[in-house]
Amino acid sequence: MIELPTGRRVVVDAFGETPLEAIAKHLRIEDQPAPTDLGPGEVLVAVRSAAVGWVDLLMTSGQYQHMATPPYTPGLEFAGEIAAVGSEVADLAVGTRVVVDPFVVGPRTSGPYRVWGGFASWAVAPREGVFPLPDRLGFDEAANLLGNYETAYFCLLTRGRLQAGETVLVLGATGSTGLAAVTIAKQVGAQVIAAGRSAEKLEAVAEEGADHLLVTVDEHGELRPFRDDLKALTGGRGVDVIYDPVGGDVSVEALKGAAFGGRFVLVGWASTPFVARGKGQRGAPRANQLPTNLIMMKGLDVLGSPTVITTARDPSLRPPRLEQIWKWLEGGAIRPRVGPGYDLEDVVEAMKAKWESRFVGGCVLHPPKL
Repeated sequence: MIELPTGRRVVVDAFGETPLEAIAKHLRIEDQPAPTDLGPGEVLVAVRSAAVGWVDLLMTSGQYQHMATPPYTPGLEFAGEIAAVGSEVADLAVGTRVVVDPFVVGPRTSGPYRVWGGFASWAVAPREGVFPLPDRLGFDEAANLLGNYETAYFCLLTRGRLQAGETVLVLGATGSTGLAAVTIAKQVGAQVIAAGRSAEKLEAVAEEGADHLLVTVDEHGELRPFRDDLKALTGGRGVDVIYDPVGGDVSVEALKGAAFGGRFVLVGWASTPFVARGKGQRGAPRANQLPTNLIMMKGLDVLGSPTVITTARDPSLRPPRLEQIWKWLEGGAIRPRVGPGYDLEDVVEAMKAKWESRFVGGCVLHPPKL
């Protein structure tokens, strides 16, 4: 293997009580020598872009269901160029542009490649853990592709059973998975009500094809009743599917606007990140609660939708999902929307920006180009 230059990587040395504490006290940046020994079926990726995701933040405090083992390098999803290949890799050349499979490589995985996070210059992956990129897709977009669109597909279509002609309420529509959900719902012929806290940010969601925009807070930033809005937008019927990556009080208000027999799809709890104990302790003393009387009287299906966990238990779910996502991508039907990019050395500011939801869509880190 040729000699390659030393890069840089981010390291989380210990869990914090909260993500903000973790990135302030337990995060550092260090030199990263290029790996010199590749297995015969492995490739070396020069990372060009890494998504800064909500899960990356929660993992720094151990408040995500999968915990890395500090010290570790964050970065669940990333893309780059092949810098070297093992002796048995014949179908990828140096310089090939790839996205790394977050089900195989990175700190959310449990196999031997969990040590290779995307907040770094270099990562090693098995050949089956990378996908070549179509020419039309940039590195920033690729780093925001699989997690967002696979989550939206699984939650909306596999779990939520969304059909053409139905109406879906997408909460948190300006976030990464929310935008993906809007796009996928439109691809299957559904009517989309895109909801969020910022009217200005929701205008960007309209560009993704949302049929209606719904601001969920008043002029003081407090949650406002919006049941009647949902009823008005659906001719009094209510929404068929609720896609909820937000959690908290907004979930309860959304349930009030569900149609009888509707499906409530739990995607996450971004508005209540501290339901679990910090510093990697087990238990959720501040867990969200839903009104069981409302669920009962409306005959609702409440569907927990852990994409990664379910797919690990039933790998057959993934091939048709990936096939459809690649078809949409190659046909131009979907394209990840990416917000600001930050240099790797500015990782703290990038993670704060994600925490504060300062932008629409994804956010990325760029390691130094070597």
